[in-house]
Amino acid sequence: MKMTISYEEITNLKFTGTQVAYYVICKRKLWLFSKGLSYESESEFVELGKLLDERAFKREKEEVEWGENPVKIDFLTGEEGLVVHEVKHSPKLEEAHVLQVKYYLWFLEKSGVKVSHGIIHYPKQRKVLRVELTQEDRKVIVEALENIQKVLLEEKPPEVIKKPYCKKCAYYEFCYG
Repeated sequence: MKMTISYEEITNLKFTGTQVAYYVICKRKLWLFSKGLSYESESEFVELGKLLDERAFKREKEEVEWGENPVKIDFLTGEEGLVVHEVKHSPKLEEAHVLQVKYYLWFLEKSGVKVSHGIIHYPKQRKVLRVELTQEDRKVIVEALENIQKVLLEEKPPEVIKKPYCKKCAYYEFCYG
């Protein structure tokens, strides 16, 4: 199915950061999650991530929601523009985390907010990753949003593609059970 979406329509698409990350991680997980099939409340790995999220950066941490939009940022600080902070459990899915933060930077920029950069915190590993938004990243994000929309318009979920981290996924039993 060939589908063209105008740039204006792309900038009006409202996806969560989780959906953007799932786009990188697994298209099937993206589809299932977006259709309301969420097994994450039953996953011990998701619970561990939530605990870490609650305990790390307690003083700074105040999840920021952006109006009626689905964007929820872990916390913001101000320097020469806003700095977006995300706290993650493990860098194993770093590519997805980076795209998620770049999406937040892009989203805020499109909303007229001056943003500086993003920071991903991996407290267990004592790792901090600075994330910048480049011109090329802006194109990648628009392409990702267009592709997310295509995945969500499918009648059936994408086929299972076995990945190294499937066994720790909240949807493992759904896909392989």
